[in-house]
Amino acid sequence: MEFRPCIDIHNGSVKQIVGGSLKDKADYATENFVSQQDAAFYARLYKDSGIKGGHIILLNPSTSEFYEKTKAQAISALGTYRNGLQVGGGITPDNAQEFIDAGAQAVIVTSYVFKDGKINYDNLKKIYNAVGREHLVLDLSCRKKDGKYYIVTDRWQKFTDEIVNEKMLDNLLEYCTEFLIHAVDVEGKANGIEDELVSILGNWGKIPITYAGGVSSFEDLIKIRELGKNKLNVTIGSALDIFGGSMDYNKVIEFCEGESK
Repeated sequence: MEFRPCIDIHNGSVKQIVGGSLKDKADYATENFVSQQDAAFYARLYKDSGIKGGHIILLNPSTSEFYEKTKAQAISALGTYRNGLQVGGGITPDNAQEFIDAGAQAVIVTSYVFKDGKINYDNLKKIYNAVGREHLVLDLSCRKKDGKYYIVTDRWQKFTDEIVNEKMLDNLLEYCTEFLIHAVDVEGKANGIEDELVSILGNWGKIPITYAGGVSSFEDLIKIRELGKNKLNVTIGSALDIFGGSMDYNKVIEFCEGESK
């Protein structure tokens, strides 16, 4: 189990938010933490710690008045830690290469691929052809409805008809190098993980998967290791001390490195 750090950028600032609260209207989000440091600070921290594969998420749409400030923060972080971080948020074949050139290890895509409630294979092939499998991460962030986990898009605001299960993972496997999956209903709440989702992902485990959402303690990390059969990587946001939480950043790295051996 590897620790995969994050840098979430909203309205030009590094933040931790409650995932389900994000709204395009008035660029609103319920905030847990707003950093006084810029995105490059966190990129430098992760670089100095020697941890790769973390993700930068631009939480403003391209139509937002804050988008350019948010993008500038992301570009600065990518340049600070070249080939060490992934980036997502409004990625398309038209802008993907710009982020790769800026230093992104990979681009993360959701809304462009999941259109009108379904997987749009034409779009999936376009982004695949634009950057290649090795530079493409598919974000399958989801929310639970009627007992199943459905992909959500557009900054987690819209439900699709697509269900996260082994069949879906098999269908998408050949197009990407890994999956990033936020459990949106618990994202940013630091109040426990989605046990069922972790089990579904751990039962599959054919390529790397990073789970994010609800981690609040080292007990949660143990549960992810056990339920995920030690096949999942993990992101922690609001619970980390570097984002105002109680979990020691360095101890988290040590714990996850120990679990990977």
